Amino acid sequence: MRILVIEDDREALAYLVKAFREAGHAADQAQDGLDGYAMAEAGHYDVLVVDRMLPKLDGLSVIRSLREQKVETPALILSALSQVDDRVKGLRAGGDDYLSKPYSFSELLARVEVLARRGGRSGGGEPTSYRVADLELDRLSHRVTRGGQDVLLQPREFRLLEYLVRHAGQVVTRTMLLEHVWDYHFDPQTNVIDVHVSRLRAKIDRGFDKPLIHTVRGAGYMVRDGAR
Repeated sequence: MRILVIEDDREALAYLVKAFREAGHAADQAQDGLDGYAMAEAGHYDVLVVDRMLPKLDGLSVIRSLREQKVETPALILSALSQVDDRVKGLRAGGDDYLSKPYSFSELLARVEVLARRGGRSGGGEPTSYRVADLELDRLSHRVTRGGQDVLLQPREFRLLEYLVRHAGQVVTRTMLLEHVWDYHFDPQTNVIDVHVSRLRAKIDRGFDKPLIHTVRGAGYMVRDGAR
């Protein structure tokens, strides 16, 4: 699941991004409404977590503007304003859920997962599950099976496989993996990608006649059904 957090409080923003990533999800961030709007309009996210009080463009205006542009990504509003009228305004602006501060992260995560499931069913977000040959990946339960057998993956391995299967049949470069799975930039020649792909390949392909994870020499990696 890929989440965009729009929050101007740096400490709160860092906490949320770290917590979502530790839960095994990809999380991008923006610190003001204008940047958040631009990222939400241009990016492909499963859920938006939007603080109501933002500089440059407030959270309700961000969501309202996105809806006017036909961006239907589910949005959860975070706010210290907890009166009924405040919640009603948030929902009428196009928000899908409203959580008052202070809150527990476990509740926030549960609500975000519910919104992602709704988005997947309605077609407003990415699919909640993928299948390549006999490999199945469920993005919400974090369950992976191959040939009907459960494959146990670490959070980083799951995110790596998720990104590869989302782009099944396409070459995925090391730079793309660093930006979307590790969420930061560094030398694409580093072997951290190769090490993780090797571990993932051992769990996904070992014991099966047809490998699914392929190395494209000089380019990157690809998930596809069968070897050429």
